Amino acid sequence: MQKIAFIAGVGDDNGYGWAIAKALAEDGFTLLFGTWTPIVKIFNHSWECGKFDKSRKLSDNTLMEVKKIYSLDAMFDKPDQVNEEIKGNKRYLTYNNYTISEVAKLVEDDFGYIDVLVHSLANGPEVKKPLLETSREGYLSAISSSSYSFVSLLQHFGPIMKNGGAALNLSYIASHRVIPGYGGGMNSAKAALESDTKMLAFEGGRKWGLRVNCISAGPLGSRAAKAVGFIDKMIDYSKVNAPLAGKDLVASEVGDAAAFLLSQKASAITGVTLYVDNGLHIMGVACDSKSFT
Repeated sequence: MQKIAFIAGVGDDNGYGWAIAKALAEDGFTLLFGTWTPIVKIFNHSWECGKFDKSRKLSDNTLMEVKKIYSLDAMFDKPDQVNEEIKGNKRYLTYNNYTISEVAKLVEDDFGYIDVLVHSLANGPEVKKPLLETSREGYLSAISSSSYSFVSLLQHFGPIMKNGGAALNLSYIASHRVIPGYGGGMNSAKAALESDTKMLAFEGGRKWGLRVNCISAGPLGSRAAKAVGFIDKMIDYSKVNAPLAGKDLVASEVGDAAAFLLSQKASAITGVTLYVDNGLHIMGVACDSKSFT
């Protein structure tokens, strides 16, 4: 029987979601993508015109295939939550059934089940603002799209996941360390995500026999990360100050770690936040600080 993975949040070929998809494809998974509704058309066009072909290449020289791409807006759980402004937006007009509950139902109708659920979603409309300048609306939006969306995805996909299946989300060191410039409530959203991972591991394990884990990944110059505004500085900082100094963190390393956590090789691992960041999280001081020179 085919192994099926649903990956929410893939919108291009240079982020961690894509890397996880490739690692799962190497392991023989059938892939389903949930792509943010406003960019589905662009993503499909890029795929069809061959823009991703180089990135799709697997170790056996075949190309990674995606069985189906679903339009997904993870800010909405049910259709009655979608406001008129969104419904009337030209980027939404050609799509239906893009709330989380509707997408889960479509996947159930199309395939019957999934084995693996991956949450690769994050958005903070005020991420460039200091927390002290963040509005309530911006803060709650960051929490809603970046952490509650994982709770909702597991609520709705859990019933169609096989016993022994696994779910995974992606976090960042700002969940428990101060990263100046990473604002707008995104630090809080990542903290919530890691805390929810533990609670969902308990509840999802007892209810459906699922494992739930988190990867705290180091900085990557992806399209989404560049929205923060200082990702290049964080990459440079990590290369200087991490234990594995001078080493680039590449997306495939996170993909491989995710594939392990989602596999039966990790059948006794749940509720864990695994750091894939060249060891930066263990450092208490910056090696390049003037205080140490």
